[in-house]
Amino acid sequence: QCAARIPEAEAVLDLLEKCPEHQEKGAFPVVVFEGLDATGKTTVTQSVTDTLDGILLRSPPPCISQWRTVFDDEPAPIKRAFYAAGNYILASEIAKASTRAPVIIDRYWHSTAAYTIATEINGKAQDLPPAHDEVYQWPEDLLKPDLVLLLTVDPEERVQRLQRRGLQKTKEEAELEANSLFRQRVEDSYRRMVNPACQEVDASPSKEEVLKTVMQLIKQHCAL
Repeated sequence: QCAARIPEAEAVLDLLEKCPEHQEKGAFPVVVFEGLDATGKTTVTQSVTDTLDGILLRSPPPCISQWRTVFDDEPAPIKRAFYAAGNYILASEIAKASTRAPVIIDRYWHSTAAYTIATEINGKAQDLPPAHDEVYQWPEDLLKPDLVLLLTVDPEERVQRLQRRGLQKTKEEAELEANSLFRQRVEDSYRRMVNPACQEVDASPSKEEVLKTVMQLIKQHCAL
């Protein structure tokens, strides 16, 4: 319905329709990294990709990421639909890539779900849907990763990292910084995700230590 007003929406839907209905994962492991901005995802995902000689993918995928700013300015339901569609488009890329090498992903479904839940629910973390609610379940029709790692750092450390970057903040990042309740809702939503659940990793230590911890978890949970 919004395609007449937002031409980019039609292009996203066209790409979505070209994706096979059932995505099958290849023989190589698929590892997702989740977390708020400035938790070290970019650094860790690149390091793990280099270590495993893998393929690095990001959500939303490059074929639609150029329209991200367009949809970020839209009302929440349209914005979330864009990110949800991006996950299914990404799934077709994961299916192909995982036949050739280990696949490392910078954000996937859990991000879309966590931010959607945190946006829809006002108030404190205890106002979120209960822990075993179906909103925390992985979609049955979406290709599932072998492992999801949630990178976390102390809130003050995260803000300092963002300030050191000196980059322009996204709307969501500005809200995370200004609204500690929103940040708590996002983090608690991540922690309630199931099938697969997020394995939490403290990303405060040095890059080398974080990479070591991450590689240990990957070796424990994935057939390499």
